[in-house]
Amino acid sequence: MAQEIKISVIMPVYNVEQFVGKAIESIQNQTLKEFEFLIVDDGTPDQSGKICDEYAQKDPRIQVFHKENGGAPSARNLAIDRARGKYMYFMDSDDWAEPTMLEDMYRLAEEHHAQLVVAGFYIETYYNDTEYVTTELSCPDRVFQTQREFRENAYQLFDKNLLYTPWNKLFLSQYLLDNGLRFPQTWMDDFPFNLMVIREVEKVVVTSKKYYHFMRARAESETARYRDDLYPKREEEHSWMLDLYGHWQVSNEPSMEMVSRRYIERVIGCLENVTNVNCTLDRKGRRAAIREIIRNPRVSEALKTARPRSAYMKLMLLPVRWKNVTLCYYEGKVISWVKTKNVKMFAKLKAGR
Repeated sequence: MAQEIKISVIMPVYNVEQFVGKAIESIQNQTLKEFEFLIVDDGTPDQSGKICDEYAQKDPRIQVFHKENGGAPSARNLAIDRARGKYMYFMDSDDWAEPTMLEDMYRLAEEHHAQLVVAGFYIETYYNDTEYVTTELSCPDRVFQTQREFRENAYQLFDKNLLYTPWNKLFLSQYLLDNGLRFPQTWMDDFPFNLMVIREVEKVVVTSKKYYHFMRARAESETARYRDDLYPKREEEHSWMLDLYGHWQVSNEPSMEMVSRRYIERVIGCLENVTNVNCTLDRKGRRAAIREIIRNPRVSEALKTARPRSAYMKLMLLPVRWKNVTLCYYEGKVISWVKTKNVKMFAKLKAGR
C-alpha cells in the first residue's frame, strides 16, 4: 500500500556493472525496511540493467525501469513521477550507504516535520585499484527554526560541500511535487536541482552523522578529462549563487565571503582545465583563454572579498591577482601534473584548501 512506503529510493543506472550490486545491497541492508527502490536503466550498454533485473526478481521492493539513454536527470525525473513514498532519497549507482542512513534521516524528518534533512558523507578517492584516501565532510547537528535562520547560515553548509549533491539528503516528496522541482537536463544537474530545493525551503535539519560513501574511483578518467565548456559553466554557477543570495536578501559578510571564495577557487580549476594535457587548444589559444578568465571583472571583485583558508591557495591566487598570463599558465600545468600523477596528494590538497 502506498501509505506504507516511507521512502522512495531513486537510482539512475548507466555503465556501472562493477559497482551497482554493492549500491543495491547497501539499500537492501537498510535498517528501515518500508521503502521502495526505483531503479532506472538509462539505456546502459553494459550488463547493469540485467543485474538490476536480477535483484528485482528477488526483492518486491525493487522496480526497474528501462529507457533509452537520456542522462541521469531524465532517469531521476521518470522515477520522481512514479514515486509513492512520503520522502525521496536519490542514490548514485556506483556508491554505497551505511545501513542506518534511511532510518536515521527518516526519524529526524518526522520528529522535526522537515522538508529537507542534510547529512555528512565520505569521499573516497582511489589512486589505484585498492588504495584510497578518505575525506569526511559534515556540519554540527542543527535544527533551523526559521527560513531566515537557514538562509543566513547556509554558507556553513556550502563550505562543507553539503548543499551540492542530492545523495546526502532526504527530501519531503510533497515539497518537491508542490513546487514542481525536477532535475534540469544539463551537465552537473545536481547543483541547480539543490539550489531550486533550498530557494524556498523553510524546515531544514542537519545531522553531523555521515552515511554515504561517494566513490571517487575511476581517477584516471576523471583527472585526464578536459571540458571545453567548464569556464562558461562556472560563470553560470556563480550567477546562480548571486541570484540565490539576492533572492534571499542575505548579504552578511560570511555569506558573501563564501560566495566569492567559492568562485575564485573554481577559477583556479578553470586555469588547470585550460592547461590539461587533453585540452584541444594550441599554446596561443590556451594563453588567450587564460587571459579571458583572469581579466574577467568578476575575478577582481571576488578577490576583494574572498579570504583563502590555506597558504597554498593564497599562493595560487597570486598570479591571478597580478593578472600574469604566463605564471597562470605554468601554475595550471603544475596543478594538472599533480592531479594526474599524484591523485592522493591532489585529493588532500583539495580537501584542505
